[in-house]
Amino acid sequence: MTPELVPTAAKSGAGFTKPATLARRAYVTFLAGNGDYVKGVVGLAKGLRRVKTAYPLVVAVLPDVPDEHRQILESQGCIVREIEPVYPPENQTQFAMAYYVINYSKLRIWEFVEYRKMIYLDGDIQVYENIDHLFDLPDGYFYAVMDCFCEKTWSHSPQYKVGHCQQCPDKVLWPTEMGQPPSLYFNAGMFVFEPSIGTYHDLLKTLQVTPPTPFAEQDFLNMYFNHIYKPIPLTYNLVLAMLWRHPQNVNLDQVKVVHYCK
Repeated sequence: MTPELVPTAAKSGAGFTKPATLARRAYVTFLAGNGDYVKGVVGLAKGLRRVKTAYPLVVAVLPDVPDEHRQILESQGCIVREIEPVYPPENQTQFAMAYYVINYSKLRIWEFVEYRKMIYLDGDIQVYENIDHLFDLPDGYFYAVMDCFCEKTWSHSPQYKVGHCQQCPDKVLWPTEMGQPPSLYFNAGMFVFEPSIGTYHDLLKTLQVTPPTPFAEQDFLNMYFNHIYKPIPLTYNLVLAMLWRHPQNVNLDQVKVVHYCK
């Protein structure tokens, strides 16, 4: 059942407020390489400032992010934290996109225990309304928006093969002869979580005995947090494909976060 989401007033003015003056909360994103992805993170930082968030944006960067890009991020008020890469066990699994393998490094953000609660946002996301109230959701759960199984990239999944999508579960019912329907599955481009050293170490330990799958860390996080996952409305992570796959589920006037993924 989707928890009630009640907006609260933002606590800051035009820019980020110093984290020492706030509850231990922050937004966090991930950046790798020396390409144009830094522009997306800059856009994310500007968007968060524009909606007057009360909390800072932490950018977890891999060692290959050049100093020039780090300085740009710091000039935007971001807190830059270098992390080491995380890799899955070696095997022949093919990812849906070749670059997905580096996304396992996102698991490092559970080590950011100077913050009690964080909201993760991909660098290709833009925030159009203040979402600080998501920090007030009850503790102990992993919050994210349900994904869609209608795109061809999901052709490997039983949901796609059957035509059953959790965004419109009554359109094509899950066949009873296939047993229980699959668990709810979230898009990992945006989620609310609580950093924890214990969880961090267990994530890395579990990864080493978990065969990689096509959607890399997203599949892994869905498996790991299945027991505490709580869906939140798609207005908090509107993947653009929803506009043509499930337009009946989208109210553009209420959209707060847009995910400009491929």
